[in-house]
Amino acid sequence: MAADFPAPCADRPPSRLHPHARRQPWILTYHSVADPDDDPYGITVSPGRLDEQLSWLRSRRLRGVGVSELLRAGPAGWRGLVGLTFDDGYADFLDEALPVLRRHGFRATVFVLPGLPGGVNEWDPLGPRKPLLTRADLRRIAAAGMEVGSHGLHHRDLRELPDEELRRETLHSRELIGDLTGAPPEGFCYPYGHLDPRVVRAARTAGYGYACALAPGPLLSRFALPRTHISQADRGVRLWAKDLRHGLRQAASPGAGLRAAGPARAGGAR
Repeated sequence: MAADFPAPCADRPPSRLHPHARRQPWILTYHSVADPDDDPYGITVSPGRLDEQLSWLRSRRLRGVGVSELLRAGPAGWRGLVGLTFDDGYADFLDEALPVLRRHGFRATVFVLPGLPGGVNEWDPLGPRKPLLTRADLRRIAAAGMEVGSHGLHHRDLRELPDEELRRETLHSRELIGDLTGAPPEGFCYPYGHLDPRVVRAARTAGYGYACALAPGPLLSRFALPRTHISQADRGVRLWAKDLRHGLRQAASPGAGLRAAGPARAGGAR
């Protein structure tokens, strides 16, 4: 539900530092929401810190939404919106992240692995092993109003795959999610943030409306959207600095305006 905006956080930068006009949407990258103590990759945020971060966004008059909704809003809406994404499809999203999102009246995009339902994050050699969402969980997330996107089938570096396997990771994962949720997903997210022109073409050919990367460089487009990694260490001043850095980077990128991002069609990277 939409509650009144809270008072500014104690570590919030001075009020004169308003959100800047955006030539690219600002999209935040989360992964697991759990106890961050055993986390060699720095991708886990505690439920309490997530709540604090979302409160900071609201204090700056920013509302969290899924990426499809963010892109449909266009540049006129980006000043008041921020995209929230959760990669890898960890099972803790349901019990830990979703209640916090609901408390703030926010939505998000969850990028999942339909080839590993109820499995574990076997791609992380250092552990710890964390359970992934089941098929039933994916239905619950979609029913809760969250956007469900594809992270491929098995969390593989898509650049290393032959064409047929790449097609399965992009197209077949989209088909599986569509069967589970009742609608093919609009969004794709490249595992590890790794991409090249062939991988980008595969995502486009599979029928997605957009795809997320981390730092896409010259491949920046609606099928290689940049995102900002969020960690347990990020609080008010660090979040503000990351927002500012996002703005500086997009201003320095040739062709980084509306044409590059475009609207989605209606309908630390790991």
